[in-house]
Amino acid sequence: MHRRLIAPGALAAASLLLAIPASAADDRPGAPGIGDSYYPYYGNGGYDVSHYDIRLTYRPQTDELEGTTTLLATTTQNLSRFDLDFLLDVSEVRVNGAKAAFTTSGQHELEITPARALPKGTAITVVVRYSGVPSTKSAYGFSTWHRTPDGAVAADEPESAWWWFPSNDHPLDKATYDVSVAVPQGTQAISNGTLQSTVSGPGTTRYNWRSDKPQATYLTTLAIGGFDITTGRTSSGVPVVNAYSKDLGADDGAARASVERTGEIVDWLTGRFGPYPFNSVGGYVPDTTTGYALETQTRVYYSPRQFAGGSNTSVVVHELAHQWFGDDVSLKGWKDIWINEGFARYAQWLWSEHEGEGTAQELADYVYASHPAEDAFWTVAPGDPGPDNQFDIAVYDRGALAVQALRNEIGDDAFFAVLKGWPKKHAYGNASVADFRAYAEKVSGKPLAELFDTWLFRPTKPAAPAAQGAAVAQRATAPVPPKSWKRIEATNDVHGG
Repeated sequence: MHRRLIAPGALAAASLLLAIPASAADDRPGAPGIGDSYYPYYGNGGYDVSHYDIRLTYRPQTDELEGTTTLLATTTQNLSRFDLDFLLDVSEVRVNGAKAAFTTSGQHELEITPARALPKGTAITVVVRYSGVPSTKSAYGFSTWHRTPDGAVAADEPESAWWWFPSNDHPLDKATYDVSVAVPQGTQAISNGTLQSTVSGPGTTRYNWRSDKPQATYLTTLAIGGFDITTGRTSSGVPVVNAYSKDLGADDGAARASVERTGEIVDWLTGRFGPYPFNSVGGYVPDTTTGYALETQTRVYYSPRQFAGGSNTSVVVHELAHQWFGDDVSLKGWKDIWINEGFARYAQWLWSEHEGEGTAQELADYVYASHPAEDAFWTVAPGDPGPDNQFDIAVYDRGALAVQALRNEIGDDAFFAVLKGWPKKHAYGNASVADFRAYAEKVSGKPLAELFDTWLFRPTKPAAPAAQGAAVAQRATAPVPPKSWKRIEATNDVHGG
């Protein structure tokens, strides 16, 4: 028998370790990123947010913002420290009522160290007090806070929260929201969901908005300025709230002629995608110089430039289709962007059929024939385009080609069953391209790996026989665009600058 000798210091250290609870020994910082392959430092690890309460005061003339955001969350590991994504100047952080230490790191990380480590499964309340001038802040060389002549707008993708509220900024961590904003009298504050109340004080009005269904951070929006607000209801009774800057000039009529059809378009989309998933809908058109639109949940953001060429219901269809494909069912990772954009673009093709301006098949034929085999269009894989090509036109048009190929492969009955069943199966959650393929195979009873690989992942133009097999045939003569194409093409920069 051999005796192992232990030095006195080692014995004391071993005794101390035995005295420490096993959970404390496992305490570690949450990751400074949620694990996205395109954006490694977006979102954070170690906790899951269930609700944001955002309470702000904003001064349009100086762009000064003061705020207190309260996050309700649950830890997903034994947590010694955790991050929020944020850019403004923080004055105080409290975790479960106690002051917490904090510092900043990286481009947009707010590192928080609570007074005591947090065991896995702990419900936590995080209160962050802050202030700043959002337009003076940037990360990675850009800003998503857009000044307007009479206020500001927060609307961008894949990030916009950092400039106005601290968050776990990734679609994987969806939450409900209360957004309360005090602005000078005569100015309005617009956000997602339903307006719960307005409260007037000395020289100010506070607007209180609520989103009661899970919502991604980038889909949470804020618009401050002078607006003309219209209201209505869809045929199924969903409240419609639209808002137009009072300074849209020549674009005002075309914007209203398009966005005021929101209720009609939601009714039509309901027939294809199933019941509308939220408790309000609408859009707003602020006086911005940006060129894109964005599917901010329940309250779509439209740039005036979307209507510079006249009314365009096609862009309204695109953004409202996202309420099902992108908002209700959100992507698991940003590489799954086809789940959002391929189907929103395809909804425009279906609307073209509805309006008698070209069938989805005719649009597919036109897109296929318009891009020769050597076109770089075919080198972008919509199923995983890479961060530099995330909003490339191929993600939209080749993405919609893939949807049409699926329709032709499985037939209309199964295809529209998939379109309606998908939002129901993954309601208020997240899903990937692989999840969608598995669901389409289950509904249709057909193997679809080859079809998905051909249209979503191979960096080459599908050969003519493969295209014809999906009824997307190459034409020998120059393609003729369907009547709807000009309006569809006008939305190609919906997520561009």
